[in-house]
Amino acid sequence: MHDFKELVAEFGTRFGVAQFPAAPASLYQPGEYFLSIGGKRIRPILCVLGNELFSEITEDAWSLATAIELFHNFTLIHDDMMDAAALRRGMQTVHTKYGDNTALLTGDVMLIRAYEKLQNINPAYLPKILSLFNTTAREVCEGQQLDMDFEKMPSVTLDAYIQMITLKTSVLLAASLEMGAILGGATPGNCKHLYEFGKNLGIAFQIQDDYLDAFGDATVFGKDAGGDIKQNKKTFLLIRALETANPEQLKNLNALLASDAADKVDQVLAIFKACKVDAWAEDLRVKNVKFIPDGSCEFTAGMDMLVAKDNLGFGKRSWRYAMVVDDGIVERMFSEPGQEDDCATDPYGETAPEKVLEYLKGK
Repeated sequence: MHDFKELVAEFGTRFGVAQFPAAPASLYQPGEYFLSIGGKRIRPILCVLGNELFSEITEDAWSLATAIELFHNFTLIHDDMMDAAALRRGMQTVHTKYGDNTALLTGDVMLIRAYEKLQNINPAYLPKILSLFNTTAREVCEGQQLDMDFEKMPSVTLDAYIQMITLKTSVLLAASLEMGAILGGATPGNCKHLYEFGKNLGIAFQIQDDYLDAFGDATVFGKDAGGDIKQNKKTFLLIRALETANPEQLKNLNALLASDAADKVDQVLAIFKACKVDAWAEDLRVKNVKFIPDGSCEFTAGMDMLVAKDNLGFGKRSWRYAMVVDDGIVERMFSEPGQEDDCATDPYGETAPEKVLEYLKGK
């Protein structure tokens, strides 16, 4: 199994070649410029990791990873236009450097190039890949539209915000993992689990991104500080401020949302801090999490949760369970029903995070 850094290096070598023809340069050079300014490459690497979980990494996985990264960059080019963002990854955005019309066409042709890369995939897998890819592409657009709609609304709920960022950001991370797994021959159950993991990872990623937009170091973050505030983005920070502000703070905050004051970002951040939104956001971070290494399955065996999964080629594995532990005491145990060796199904429900959270909220 390769580690993340190894796969980033390999993908960088493959993706670093020219992705577009030389002419017309006025159309294709902006695309090459944007791809050259870097990025974390999380989505394509998730695709390759999903593939490697179930098989050797295939050439199809690299083609799919390239298509995913091209699609992602297409969304960024158009997103920067809609947000009037001047910087991306610390460099000029395409519309700032080359103009709106060129940026629009550059994004369009990048999307087309992504679909061309998908044509390289084994036809046996292509229908499933295309179905998930197209669904994801549509959902990303839905999320982007909701994001813009929220800018014009006086307030939104936290649940609506989570739904919006799920569509705008997390579904692509989720689909990247699942599509890679599909190419590796994963079962539908395993594909579902990977998708859910990727979705939750994407939600956490976007929440962190929204926090850094307000309180991060712009020189490190690579974007204009306070860009979300300038655009009246209904981030979890603004939602919290609108909920907790006193009448005077709320009046000032709503006035700022309706204005384009030169010091709008500074004033809104001052209200955030006065409402202790920054401290609240910091408290939300997970701290002191302990992972229990159990490579030999001793802990799982001690919990009587070890089962054979020879029918899937996995040998001994843990039956799915979750626990609420308080100061070393198991307070509540969650386990999927039907525990048995070589189970023909892969039940998932009783151990879902939602079930655990429901229990914790009811304490």
